[in-house]
Amino acid sequence: MNTANENTIKHTRLSYAKLLRRILFLFLGACMVSVGLEIFLVPNSIIDGGITGISIIASHLSGWPLGLFLTLLNLPFLFLGYKQIGKTFAISTLFSVLVMSIGTTLLHPVPPITIDPLLAAVFGGIILGIGIGLVIRSGGSLDGTEIVAILLNKKLPFSVGETVMFFNIFILGSAGFVYQWDHAMYSLIAYFIAFKTIDVTIEGFDESKSVWIISDQYKVIGDAIIDRLGRGVTYLQGEGAYTGDDKKVVFCVINRLEEAKLKSIVDELDSHAFLAVGNIHDVKGGRFKKRDIH
Repeated sequence: MNTANENTIKHTRLSYAKLLRRILFLFLGACMVSVGLEIFLVPNSIIDGGITGISIIASHLSGWPLGLFLTLLNLPFLFLGYKQIGKTFAISTLFSVLVMSIGTTLLHPVPPITIDPLLAAVFGGIILGIGIGLVIRSGGSLDGTEIVAILLNKKLPFSVGETVMFFNIFILGSAGFVYQWDHAMYSLIAYFIAFKTIDVTIEGFDESKSVWIISDQYKVIGDAIIDRLGRGVTYLQGEGAYTGDDKKVVFCVINRLEEAKLKSIVDELDSHAFLAVGNIHDVKGGRFKKRDIH
């Protein structure tokens, strides 16, 4: 019995197609980060947050190549990532960091596209965010700050996000002392844009929505969603905490373009129905594929 369970939970190898896809996106993401850094941010004295920001400052003060610091400063976090998250994550991160480091070294002699710091902050942040997002989606990382935050989260009364924010405010604020304070403000703009772009890249533009409907007319509403929206529904068993009555809950997943139509269907069939709509960022399996409607 134990052997069967071990075989069930044993890590399975990726197919060659999935492995190639992962490597391709890790490579593409790391290359985009290199472009964002060397073609936009670094020539305009704008830094990013995390280990990348520390590396940019260290390179500026020492005159040594940026790629050297990106590799050396990330190595300790690769070991922590291996211990905390796993071998696949560590290998993916190592590959991405090496590609990023080599990319910044090769692109360093290339002149910047713009010397306008605002344009550099905006477009550098976008390119940086897309690149980091692709790497994260592919199971890697380009910065060890979050790994440290995860470890500190076990000992400090701060969330991972709060710890990362503290680190980055300190690092981005340092740009004011190393460069000038206006460059520190441009760095904050670039960081904010990159942060938002990472979210969009990871979550995607095709955002889906989960819908929960509680109504005595659940069957009529469910049939209408199937017939008029072409979406499958699931009936869940619920119980009212206040009344103790048994309730049927209609659950379905739609895209954002269908939200208005679904609300009109529910309002038409039961204007007193409870309706909750939430954002979800990934849907796999089941019968989410839309059926043709006429």
